[in-house]
Amino acid sequence: MAMLTVEDLKIYYATPFGHVKAVDGVSFEVREGEVFGIAGESGCGKSTLVHSLILRKPPMVHMGGKALFKGRDLMRLSKEESRKIRYTELSIIPQYAMNALNPTKKIKDIVWDLAREHGHTDREEVERLLRERLKMVKLSEKVADMYPVELSGGMRQRATMVVSTLLNPDLLIADEVTSALDVTTQRVVIELLHHFMREGIVKSIIFVTHDLALLDKIADRMMILYAGKVVEIGPTEEVINEPSHPYTQLLLSSLPRMGIQYRKQKLRGIPGYPISLLNPPKGCRFYTRCPYALDKCPSEEPKLVKVGEEHYAACHLLGGEDQ
Repeated sequence: MAMLTVEDLKIYYATPFGHVKAVDGVSFEVREGEVFGIAGESGCGKSTLVHSLILRKPPMVHMGGKALFKGRDLMRLSKEESRKIRYTELSIIPQYAMNALNPTKKIKDIVWDLAREHGHTDREEVERLLRERLKMVKLSEKVADMYPVELSGGMRQRATMVVSTLLNPDLLIADEVTSALDVTTQRVVIELLHHFMREGIVKSIIFVTHDLALLDKIADRMMILYAGKVVEIGPTEEVINEPSHPYTQLLLSSLPRMGIQYRKQKLRGIPGYPISLLNPPKGCRFYTRCPYALDKCPSEEPKLVKVGEEHYAACHLLGGEDQ
C-alpha cells in the first residue's frame, strides 16, 4: 500500500535569469513499511525534492505534478494544514542535522515548543517521553537538560533524530543524515532508523544520500536522480547488482571495494560536469557525459523502460516500449 505517491512533480527555483529546473517530472511511490532510497551526486535534486514535500519557501516554486500523502496532495495544502501534519505525520531529519537545533535552548525546551505547537498540554508527560526516547538512542537522560553546544556531533545527531520522531510521524525523511559522520557513527544512525521502524515509531522512511553503499544496507527500493530526472528505479538489490543506466553503472564503478588495491584496479570517475538546469537539453540530460551516447540522445528524452520486476531505467540503449 502506497503511503506517498508522487506524480510528475516539478519543483523549480525562480531566479533573475529564469527557472532552475531542479526537479523536473519526477514520479515514484513510497510504500508503508519500507525504506525508500534516493541517490545521486550533488545538485541532482535530491534535497529539493524531499524538502518540497515538507515546506516550500521562495525561491522554490511548484510548477506542476502531485504528491499524494495519505490521500492529500501536499502541493495544495495551506500553510496551516502543512504545519499540522509536520512532525506528527510527515517529518524530516534535515541535512546538517548536527547544527539543526537551536543553540540557545535546552533539548527539553526545544521539544516542549514543538509538542505545544501541536496541541500537547502536559509538559511533564512530554519530558517523560523525551527521556525515554533519549535512552532508546543510547543517550543519557541528562541530555534533556543540556544545550546542543554541550553535545558532541554524534550526540547532536541522535538528539535531532529524537526531536524529529518524538510525535511518531508516519513518514520520516532522512536527508543526508550520515554525510558528516565517521563510519562508526554512521552505523549507529542506520541502526537507529531500523529501530524506529521495528518499534513502530515511524512506518516508512525516505533515505536520501549520495552514498550507494549505504543504500545497499538500508533501502528496500531505490531511485537514482540525475539533473532533476529519474534515471533508474527499482529494488535495491537489482539496481546495485544489475544497474541498467550508464549513470548508475558509473556511480557504482566509482566506489572503492574492500580488498582491491589501487595499483591493481583504479577507481573510475564520471567524466565532465553536470549540466546547467537553467536551460537543460531537450533529450537525455546525461548525454554530454555518457560514453554510450547515441545520435538521438541530445534531442529525444528517454522514457522509463521496464528492465526487471519493478525495475525501470530511462535510456535509449534499452529500447523497449514506454512504460
